[in-house]
Amino acid sequence: MNMHVANPAALVEHRRGDLLISTDPARFDLDVIHNFLTNCYWAKGVPREVVARSIEHALCFGVYDGSGAQVGFARVISDFATVAYVGDVFVLDSHRHRGLGKWLMECITQHPALQGLRRWILTTRDAHGLYAQVGFTPVKFPERYMERHDPRVYETSAHEIRKTT
Repeated sequence: MNMHVANPAALVEHRRGDLLISTDPARFDLDVIHNFLTNCYWAKGVPREVVARSIEHALCFGVYDGSGAQVGFARVISDFATVAYVGDVFVLDSHRHRGLGKWLMECITQHPALQGLRRWILTTRDAHGLYAQVGFTPVKFPERYMERHDPRVYETSAHEIRKTT
């Protein structure tokens, strides 16, 4: 089988004025990313090393202001053939209400390595309107979806046990 697929490791960058969205891992500011995630509702208390490992094993997008400071982020977990899960999407409070979240999601859904996927998945508590702008809809058949969720994983020693095994 000879299929041409875009390389997910290839750097992709988009500019809008002095703002930049980039997939370059060298640009990611782990301090900014971890600080946001460890304080947000969906990843409260997430250890720094878990954030670093999650970035290493995903296609990530950073948003940067004119000075090069990171002001937003998102991760995509995918097989690059059939499905993509979008997670950890954020724009810092100081840069919200400027259309950066929508632009970030547009860049993600237009990434060359993420084209032709049958399904995109994400979860959100309060950003349905943002994701609807790039084609996301409520799950049609929620009874078909299942999950295994441990909301206290970062509060317990379970994380330490997993780390050592």
